[in-house]
Amino acid sequence: MTTGHAADETADPGTDPGADPKTEADTDPKADPGTDPRTEAGPDPGPGRLAILRAARRAFTQRPYAEVTMRGIAADAGVSASLIVKRFGTKERLFNTVADFGPAADRLFAAPPAILGRHLVLTMVRLRRENHSDPLLRVVFSLGNMDERTLLRERFREQVTARLAALIGGERSELRAELITGQLLGLGATLSLHRPGAGEEATPELLADLYAPALQRLITGHPDLPDQEPGRAAH
Repeated sequence: MTTGHAADETADPGTDPGADPKTEADTDPKADPGTDPRTEAGPDPGPGRLAILRAARRAFTQRPYAEVTMRGIAADAGVSASLIVKRFGTKERLFNTVADFGPAADRLFAAPPAILGRHLVLTMVRLRRENHSDPLLRVVFSLGNMDERTLLRERFREQVTARLAALIGGERSELRAELITGQLLGLGATLSLHRPGAGEEATPELLADLYAPALQRLITGHPDLPDQEPGRAAH
């Protein structure tokens, strides 16, 4: 199976150190992700948590789920496998935490549509700098089709794109929401690609001044938005 690869982010496949007996809910990656609601967007309740989440994100988005091990994640995070078990319980629960975009979406969408464009850029940049990682970009690397990485994309559509479409409303809200999330992912990818660079040195306010107007046009919509492209027949 071909997997997506993020620049300079690798995961050690390692060897699974063994896990405690699991219930059916524990072993189902599609179970409710609320088993541990705290994520990178929230406060770190103890040392190593953010490092574990970053390492888990790299592992789950770059490798088939079955090949990811707690020991490999621990080695990448610089912590013991027992600490991961203590904080997250099982690999499945850790995956569900990585696959949960809800807390990031709560912060990203905490503004009315009239000012949402600027709020999105400011919040994106601040989340990246607070947590030393992008709150959304991991979905780009979840390119597997036959394992749990597909769930990462499904959660993204449900928790980010569909939620944004409902928030902005109006004509073609689903299409506009897809384009807005695409621009947010593009911003994150650009800032990651050019690190260090001018974007890293710029203030969140400057980045919002430059980037938010295009987002806001998509959020607000356009009164002259055509039903279809001129000269193209409907199918």
